Amino acid sequence: MSTPAPLNVSRDAAPQSIRKIIFASSAGTMIEWYDFYIFGSLATTIASKFYHTGTPLGDVIAWLATFAIGFVVRPFGALVFGRIGDMIGRKYTFLVTLTLMGLCTFVVGLLPTIEVIGPMAGVILITLRILQGLALGGEYGGAATYVAEHAPQGKRGLYTSWIQTTATLGLFVSLFVILITRQSLGMDAFKAWGWRVPFLISIILVAISLYIRLSLRESPLFQQLKDTKSTSRNPLKESFLNPFNRHWVALALFGATMGQGVIWYTGQFYALFYLQTVFKVPLLASNLIVGAALLIGTPFFIYFGGLSDRIGRKLIIFAGMILAVLTYYPIYGLMASFAPQAGQLFLFPYIGYHPVMLSVLVFIQVIYVTMVYGPIAAFLVELFPTKIRYTSMSLPYHIGNGVFGGLVPVIGLTLLNATGNNFAGLWYPMAVSTICALVCYVFIRETKDVDIADASTSVVMRYQAAA
Repeated sequence: MSTPAPLNVSRDAAPQSIRKIIFASSAGTMIEWYDFYIFGSLATTIASKFYHTGTPLGDVIAWLATFAIGFVVRPFGALVFGRIGDMIGRKYTFLVTLTLMGLCTFVVGLLPTIEVIGPMAGVILITLRILQGLALGGEYGGAATYVAEHAPQGKRGLYTSWIQTTATLGLFVSLFVILITRQSLGMDAFKAWGWRVPFLISIILVAISLYIRLSLRESPLFQQLKDTKSTSRNPLKESFLNPFNRHWVALALFGATMGQGVIWYTGQFYALFYLQTVFKVPLLASNLIVGAALLIGTPFFIYFGGLSDRIGRKLIIFAGMILAVLTYYPIYGLMASFAPQAGQLFLFPYIGYHPVMLSVLVFIQVIYVTMVYGPIAAFLVELFPTKIRYTSMSLPYHIGNGVFGGLVPVIGLTLLNATGNNFAGLWYPMAVSTICALVCYVFIRETKDVDIADASTSVVMRYQAAA
C-alpha cells in the first residue's frame, strides 16, 4: 500500500474557513461535555433520588460511581468510534457521537426516580451513562484530529487548544445553567423537579451543533487517504498489535495522559466536591467559587497551547504535573483554613470563611489543568500517522482521562471516608502524577516539529524507520 504524498491543503485554507472548523468542532464538543458534566454538577442535589444507601455521603458515592462508569467505558468508545473514524471518516463519526450523547442526556431528564420505579431507576441511569461514555470516547478524538488535520504547521498547538477549552467550558456552562434554573425556580422546586431542566434543554444545544457540523467537509488529510484508497483496513490491529505503534500508545498513556487526567479532575471536579462535601460550602457559593476560577482560567488553555508551538509540548506538560504534586497539599491546607467553619486543618491555622480566597486556590489548580491539557491534543496527534491517528490517540487519551482521571472523585471520597483524613483523597492524584512525570521526563520525545501532512514524519513512523 503506497504512502500518501505530503498534502498542503491545510496551509492554504482561508482563515475564515479555519475559524469555522475550529468553532464547529469546539462548539459540538463543548455541548457533549456539558451533557456529560451535568451528572457531576448535580451530584449532591439529586444523588438520593436514584440511590438509597442509608447515608447522604453513601448516596453521593453511589452517584459518583455511576458518574465514573461513564469515564471507565470511554476507552471502549475510543476503540469503537476510533475504528469507524479511521475507516469511514472524522466528520461522520463525530456526528454520530454527538447525536448519541444528546439523546441519552435528554432521556435522563425524563427518567423516573427510585421513589417511582425502585432500583430500576439506578439500572436505567447506569445504562444511559454507559452509552454517554461510549459517545464521548469517540467525540474528542474526532474533533481534535479534525482540527489538527486542518491546522498549518507551527499553529497546531494553538488551534487544537480551542478543543481543550471545551471540557472546562462544558463544566462552566453546566454550572451556569444549574444556577440560573435554581435561582429561577427556587430551591424547593429545583430539588423536586427543576433538576430535570438542564438535562432536557441540552437537546436544543445538540440540534444547533448538529446543524453547524453538517456543513463541514471531511478532513483534507483523511480525504486524501480515501481518494488514494490508503485508509486502514484494520485500525485496531495496526494501532495495538504493531509493536512500534503499541510502544508509543503506552508512552502516551503512562507519560502524559494519565497524569493529565488526574490533574484535570482534581482541579475541577474534586475541588467542587471537596468544597461541598468536606468544607461544607453552600451549593450556590461552591458553584460560584469554581465557576469564577474556570472562567478566569479558561484562556490559559489557549495560551499554553500556543506556547507549546514555540517551546514544546513536553516541557509544559511535565511542569504542570510537577507543580501539582508539590503544591496540592499546601493548596488544600489553605482551603481548609478559608472554609465556612473550622474543621480538620493541615499546615495552616483556621483563618475564616473567605470565598474569594477559595476561588483563588481553585484557580491555581485550574492553571495546572491548562498546562497539562492545553498542549495534549497536538502532542497526541503528532505521535501517530494519519491512517490510524483517530484510533491510536483516542485510546490512551480516554484511559488516562476516563479511567485514571474519572476515578479521582470516587477514590478520593472513598479514601477520605475510610481513613477519616480529609486530605487522604489527594494521595491518588499525587501518586499518579508523580509516576507520569517520571515517565514523561525519561521517555517522551518532543513532537512540536512533526509535520503531520506527511504521514511518514509522525513520531511513530520516524522511530520505526530508524529501527
